[in-house]
Amino acid sequence: MSENVVHLHKATDPPTTETAPTVLTVVPDALPARPVPLWVRSGRVVKSAVTHESTRATVRAAARHGLYTFNGGRIVARRAWDGRTGSRYERMIRAAEAAGNLEAAEEWEERLQRFRAARHHRRMDLLHSPVDAAKGVAVGAGMSIGALVALGVVMAISTGHVGDVITPLSATVDFIALLIRIVQVVWGPALSIGPFLALLALWSVGRKQHAAPAWALPANVRNTEGEPITPSIVVKALRDLGVPALARAIKEMGDAGASMLGPIRIAGCGVEVDVTLPSGVATNEVQAKRRKLAENLTRHEHEVFITIPQAARTVRLWVADSGALDEPIGPSPLVTDDTMTADYTKGKAPWGQDLRGDAAALSLYQRHLLITGLSNQGKTVALRSLALWLSLDKSVQFLMGDLKGAGDWAMFDGLATTLIQGPTDEHVIQVTEMVEGAVTEMNRRLQAPPGTVFPPLIVLVDEAQVAFMCPAKGTGKDKRPYGGAKADSRYFMAVRKIHNQGRAVNVLMWQGTQDPTNENLPKLVREGAHTRASLALGTESQARMALGDKAVDGGAAPNLLRPGLDRGTLVVASDGISIPAGQSSITVRTHYIDDDAATAITDRAKALRDGVTTLHAIDRSAEHDPLADIAAVVGDAPRVRTKDVLARLAARNADAYGDWSFLDLKRVLDDADAGPYKSDGVMVVARDRVARALANRDGDGSASAD
Repeated sequence: MSENVVHLHKATDPPTTETAPTVLTVVPDALPARPVPLWVRSGRVVKSAVTHESTRATVRAAARHGLYTFNGGRIVARRAWDGRTGSRYERMIRAAEAAGNLEAAEEWEERLQRFRAARHHRRMDLLHSPVDAAKGVAVGAGMSIGALVALGVVMAISTGHVGDVITPLSATVDFIALLIRIVQVVWGPALSIGPFLALLALWSVGRKQHAAPAWALPANVRNTEGEPITPSIVVKALRDLGVPALARAIKEMGDAGASMLGPIRIAGCGVEVDVTLPSGVATNEVQAKRRKLAENLTRHEHEVFITIPQAARTVRLWVADSGALDEPIGPSPLVTDDTMTADYTKGKAPWGQDLRGDAAALSLYQRHLLITGLSNQGKTVALRSLALWLSLDKSVQFLMGDLKGAGDWAMFDGLATTLIQGPTDEHVIQVTEMVEGAVTEMNRRLQAPPGTVFPPLIVLVDEAQVAFMCPAKGTGKDKRPYGGAKADSRYFMAVRKIHNQGRAVNVLMWQGTQDPTNENLPKLVREGAHTRASLALGTESQARMALGDKAVDGGAAPNLLRPGLDRGTLVVASDGISIPAGQSSITVRTHYIDDDAATAITDRAKALRDGVTTLHAIDRSAEHDPLADIAAVVGDAPRVRTKDVLARLAARNADAYGDWSFLDLKRVLDDADAGPYKSDGVMVVARDRVARALANRDGDGSASAD
């Protein structure tokens, strides 16, 4: 019999697979979840129902419409109280006193006295009105009965029946009885419906005034960016502007600042309101906080404009509808109206729209022009649109220099007398000599007999900063620089001469520049322009260079326009455009005219002319052929007036022909047997005569005619 050995110590080696005992693991069943108490489940359901968006919308709607009715009643009661008492006048008096405007306070006090006197007169009339009313009723009734009886007598005589005498009176009694029955039938329902109609009227008043808390208003009103501009919103925005004196004055006003505001007027795609500031608050304190004011009005900074009208201590706020300034304006009338023509003397160029949405048109008559701004903001398009309109006046002549050379002015080839395109120093030299030729033409006109009328000559230079910054100098004995801003600068001095005297003889200087500085746009040049316009700029100092101190101090702020986003938007200072009274500038959103549309417009302009030969370079050679030059400037036109030939010759070669008079031209043509003659009362040069003279000269070396 074997015995089992029991080991009393625990083995430290793990058992092998063969010797390991089988272990059975018993997993007990999970305990059943504890039931959620009924009060918890009920609370969750109630919470879900209460916080559901439908419930919230229902509560907001109920609160909104209930408050519309309640607050509408308050508004109507307030209006009725103001109409029956002098409380309105008393509020205005307190507000005027708080604002330090004693004249306004005296005026409102005088109005209050007149109101009280009129009210006393009406109350005294009530003492006599019952007796007067009774007499009136008695007299009216008697006259009515008499008239009816008289009508009955007439009817009785006509019909021969005596009973017809009372027929009109009987019919009137029956009609009155019918009215009484109608009133008896309608009176009951009217008493039932009347209160509901009254509540509906009060609800309508409250709804129009949004007389409910913001949380109860509809989502499209509560969450919209740019809520409607109301007096309370404007006053609150001014109160929270961070100007201590303004905030204190508003709190002290009996009407909470409403008396500061003029009427809120619809003005184009926004509203406009004049704000009379209280004593101790300067207009520039409000101007300096434009961004904060805009944000207080739930607008972007570019959607609020602050200008200073003529009235003392007054700022004019124009607040755009939210997002309205980002919408494009319509096409130019130059594009949509193929029959449009121009009148340099009396007409105005359709340039765009002002912030009110009204058409903005600019008079170009005897006004030098300067347009500036940052690069790629629409300067060339804005300048070109003015030239396109003026080209539809066939009397206007153009000398053009495009110092960018990108083809923006290529459509004027065949329309401008001179068109130079390119950015190099050589192009600057050509443009400078073109402007100097215009100076020579100006001097010739100035020396003409008094009363002589000259056609307008527009000297246009785009990217003029290239000319001012050009380092090139003359050759030979003349070492004068072409660029610069000193008295020896040829371009600078030529522009200054035109600015000084060109307006008197219709020789006008138009310039477009980029990113103005004192170096690329000298002070004397920019201040010589009658019309100054600026697109978006970087700093206020640049805005002052572009528009002048007066315009900027009056609220002009092209430096606050958004580069890229406000492309084509100009701030204009000029007496040639309609500017609201008291303002020194106006903001214009210009029409965009692309190259294809511009080409179509210039084609119409060319059709109005006999033909213009465009020079693409200034001939600076010492040798010149007068007869050939005359043939070149006459071009394809059958005949050209002698004064136009002289102007074109001066533009072609100022050194050779700048001092020419009619006698010089006549001498050359008479020698070639192609003398000028009179047509329709003016002296002209015939193309055929000049061509025949050139052919004869080239054929046998003489200028004699066949």
